[in-house]
Amino acid sequence: MGEQTTNLTEILATDFGVSTEYRHAPKHVTVGDTLKLPGAILKWYAVHPREQPIPEKVTRLARAYLTSAPPEARGLGFVVLHRCGNDFYFLIVCTWRNSNELWQTVFYKDGDSMADFAPFPREGAHKPTLCVWELVPVIHEQQTWVRFLGSTRDENAAQTWLDDRYAGPA
Repeated sequence: MGEQTTNLTEILATDFGVSTEYRHAPKHVTVGDTLKLPGAILKWYAVHPREQPIPEKVTRLARAYLTSAPPEARGLGFVVLHRCGNDFYFLIVCTWRNSNELWQTVFYKDGDSMADFAPFPREGAHKPTLCVWELVPVIHEQQTWVRFLGSTRDENAAQTWLDDRYAGPA
């Protein structure tokens, strides 16, 4: 037990991944219109501070970006448009592949310094995936996908999956 405590103490003192200045605050998940792309149907989620919803012009830009240059994503899935801070946005496209795997493509927009969204650079072997707020709609989607997998997987079941969305605290 002492060895584990020492290890925890060392990690907490050196680098456990949380800045001492960081203050966590709640965010909110809202639902948008379904996005239909060639070969894909995607539910739409927005994640943002309750008092700072994503501006409509950013949502339109994100949807136009995905529509004008559809990602390789195919099948059924969802999008998470996340407002990070004042004007940085992640646009995360997720689809269910290989029966039970969640695949993703990540884009970003960094305020007015970028006219449009672009693929998010992900260098190195250990990469960021999702933050605690983005995980909220993802966890909901995992649960509704499991229900779909256990269903008849016909058009009615797919419609039930499509209609099952989450809105609320993140």
